[in-house]
Amino acid sequence: MPATLHEHALFTAGPVLGGVHRLDAGVASHAHDFLEIAVIGAGHGRHVTSQGEQPLRRGQVVVLRPGAWHGFRDCAGLVVANCCLSAQALRAELAPLYDLAMPRRMLWTDPVASGTHGVAVTAVDPAAAEEAVAEIGLLERDLAADRSRPGRVLGRLVTVLGILADGRTPAGQEHGPAIHPAVAATVARLEAAPARAWRLDDLARAVSLDPAYLGRLFRRHVGLTPLDFLARLRAERAATLLAHSALPAARVGAAVGWDDPTYFARRFRALVGLTPTEYRRRSRAAVHEQPGPEAG
Repeated sequence: MPATLHEHALFTAGPVLGGVHRLDAGVASHAHDFLEIAVIGAGHGRHVTSQGEQPLRRGQVVVLRPGAWHGFRDCAGLVVANCCLSAQALRAELAPLYDLAMPRRMLWTDPVASGTHGVAVTAVDPAAAEEAVAEIGLLERDLAADRSRPGRVLGRLVTVLGILADGRTPAGQEHGPAIHPAVAATVARLEAAPARAWRLDDLARAVSLDPAYLGRLFRRHVGLTPLDFLARLRAERAATLLAHSALPAARVGAAVGWDDPTYFARRFRALVGLTPTEYRRRSRAAVHEQPGPEAG
């Protein structure tokens, strides 16, 4: 059974991890409580998610939100370059990335869209993919250096995101408008207290906007309504609690703002692709065979 890769065990030297790996065998399905970007290079393999199995090809970019799960099968010389970001850091020191349209779409909007279960698969030009793989290799080298290089690591991360954005955006095309301040403020409120019984009226009042107008702004910039975005946040926090705590599933639901156990189970399955019980079982199975970060 698949396991869960845990942020507290992997992010010991900072908020970013990276590495380039060649897979010649399958990797068991596993979940993450952090965000992962996987850039596919040369080789062959199949990608396993809640949506089924799909063949992988050079230039694909897989982004997984915390709580999402995936795996690899039938790999032969498959190059996978992983760049992983701490979920906690995405709410703190890496939060400014959300203010930029390009990383906002890549790291937040696309993988939280309805029906994705937290996994977004896009494609870039193969040359851009190779460049991103090389940059992630340099990131891996910097992370392994004897002395800390936080500035250089952050620079590598921004470069990787820029390469991937340029690789899928025609030259000269706008990356999108800067996020509206009211949307940014609303996201911050939801991130800070996802268990609160938020209503659209409350959120709109806090930014002095009409609720319908805030809803339209939020959908334009985030791709979801404020309450749908809140549901995704709750599912991600619930996934972490299911993997890390012994709380009964019903109490996990209540802790993230879903007091009704039946409703919690239904919403969690719709957003993650597994019931809370299934997710917890997968996260705790095969602990001694848990894949390392190189597995994707």
